[in-house]
Amino acid sequence: MVSAVTQTTGSTATATASSTAATTANTASTEFDTFLKMLTAQLKNQDPLNPMEGTDFAVQLATFSGVEQQAQTNKLLQQMILQQGGAGLGQTAAWIGKEARTTAPVWFGQQALTLDIAPDMRADDVALIALDARGNEVTRELIGPGAGPVEWFGRDAMGNKLADGQYSFVIESLRAGEVIAETKVGAYASIVEAELGEDGVHLVFEGGATAPASEILALRDD
Repeated sequence: MVSAVTQTTGSTATATASSTAATTANTASTEFDTFLKMLTAQLKNQDPLNPMEGTDFAVQLATFSGVEQQAQTNKLLQQMILQQGGAGLGQTAAWIGKEARTTAPVWFGQQALTLDIAPDMRADDVALIALDARGNEVTRELIGPGAGPVEWFGRDAMGNKLADGQYSFVIESLRAGEVIAETKVGAYASIVEAELGEDGVHLVFEGGATAPASEILALRDD
């Protein structure tokens, strides 16, 4: 049975927040370094006969302290968000051992892949296209109209099995021989690991393919 994944919302939010915090922290750190260099240069090159007023120097020191505090605050915020991502990792660990549906490339070896076909409703025919790890088209076949799961056995036009490797899929919805829509196809792959990166939780599939948790469309028991 296929069930929709609701946990992906939290993973997406964590990844977005982490990226935003990282950008803000980097910006604050850059501003801090720039301000420090400017203040040092100003003190070094000031006119001995007309030194900086004490009040001006106090204002610049206060600004210096504020910029430093902002940089430290953003660093702490980023650490907190990464810790929240760790909590998301713990939740996603429950997915290990299940099959996930994703439009990311998945590993094809000795077993057929289950694909979820969802063409345009106006289509009178559908072309299923398989792409290799480099995005090159390797097979194209007409599978007729209709939506739902299909088994992909990885055979070329001569019936020969394709090489083991990572593949992704798209369909072209056809009407009267003309392409009216092109859609990515979700394929099921077994989850063997969940890992936390700077941009959020990623899932590792059998064969080594990976995908962000936010791109998982459905789960089912393996």
